[in-house]
Amino acid sequence: MTADAGHGQRLTELVRASADSLIDRWVDAVSAQLRGRSTKAELERDFRELFEALLPLIGLDGRDISGPEFGDIRSWLDEYSRSRVRAGFTPSETASSVFSLKREVFDLSASDDDPKVFRQVLAFSGLLDALGLWTFESYARAREEIIKEQSEQLLELTTPVVKIWEGVLAVPLVGTLDSARTQVVMEKLLQALVDTGSEHAIIDITGVFAVDTQVAQHLLKTVVAARLMGAECIVSGIRPQIAQTIVALGIEFGDIVTKASLADALRHTLRDAQVRGAADAVRGEVG
Repeated sequence: MTADAGHGQRLTELVRASADSLIDRWVDAVSAQLRGRSTKAELERDFRELFEALLPLIGLDGRDISGPEFGDIRSWLDEYSRSRVRAGFTPSETASSVFSLKREVFDLSASDDDPKVFRQVLAFSGLLDALGLWTFESYARAREEIIKEQSEQLLELTTPVVKIWEGVLAVPLVGTLDSARTQVVMEKLLQALVDTGSEHAIIDITGVFAVDTQVAQHLLKTVVAARLMGAECIVSGIRPQIAQTIVALGIEFGDIVTKASLADALRHTLRDAQVRGAADAVRGEVG
């Protein structure tokens, strides 16, 4: 649908003829709001791209921008919003980049007494309102996605699987354990067992603040999964407070080897590896 007969042609001509000065004033207005946090050269580059995307849309009914004719500008605003999130701008600062064009267009058309231009300016103002709101919402979506990505990356960094000896892996855990993190521990440990062919794994929870029923169950599942992969798994670093909690919760570790410290677990593992090596040597001689 069009704003009126003429499809915004008069306003388009007016805006196109004054493009350079209009963009300059637009850049100055936003630059003042950002107080130098973005250079005028960067703003001019972005605003010229946005300006070219806006020109074909002048005169269109902007109350609904979900149509295919708005696809390109929606995509541009999505990317612009994402870049603004990464650069540390606020959602208001990001959306104001769009809203600020309204005043410049109003000032540009103020001396034109053609009623059609006035109606076209009002329609264009509505379009900018819709695009500004889209920018605000797009910023919120992008921020959520980036926060999720950063959380996943942080989760990966805080659950390292370390090869401390030939055939021996260790997973030193620090902080709070929850379902998501213990799932990552299991996945990374099992993959490391496959990649290295290790037969021993130590899960050290010295730095874990607390263990509840759910966390304990996840640890037990991790140990069982490692056994199914042919590896012996030891849980170390069970401090007195955590041991009391485990007993109070009635959690049974069964035949799972537990040690008070990582050093004790490592000594046990190396001793077990030596015994197995000696046994294999004997079997080889007998054979």
